[in-house]
Amino acid sequence: MGGVPMNVIQTILLLAAALLAVFVQTAWQLPRGLLGAQVDLLPPLVACAALTGSLPTVALLAVCGGLWFDSLSTNPLGVTVLPLLVTGVVLHQRRHLILRHEPFAQFVVGCVAGAAVPAMVIISLLSMGLNPLLGWPSLWQWLVLALAGGAATPLFIHLFGRLGDAFTHPLAALPGNDPRREIKRGRS
Repeated sequence: MGGVPMNVIQTILLLAAALLAVFVQTAWQLPRGLLGAQVDLLPPLVACAALTGSLPTVALLAVCGGLWFDSLSTNPLGVTVLPLLVTGVVLHQRRHLILRHEPFAQFVVGCVAGAAVPAMVIISLLSMGLNPLLGWPSLWQWLVLALAGGAATPLFIHLFGRLGDAFTHPLAALPGNDPRREIKRGRS
């Protein structure tokens, strides 16, 4: 019998990480006290899923992560889902253009995701007729979110790559495809 496919393992690991990240973000106030902004780990997780996973994984992570985040914040329920989904889908559709195995490119993608998601959430809140608290400190918070997303994305990609390797085993070589075998042609 075959093992569990890598996509299923990666999806389960990403969802567990998203649930843990949402819980830690709401329970742990140390980053907010030190940086003046609460670090959001969902955009880098979505960027990681978009660069390394399948589109259903990205969609499931965006929906579940966005709903979990909104249920523990003062946001209206579901307002974070669409920005996470749009960011993940755009990155997934363009990942063939990104040097996704390079840490610097992963950092840049994480910065873009970390900046784009909060900006789209603010636009969504404003379009709903709500008045989110905006001011000069918001620029600092936006910068912190972007840089934190950039720093976390390469770490997540490395971590989930290692976890994926730990939970799967390499495929066995087929008997007829031994690269050490020499084929002699002609008369001997």
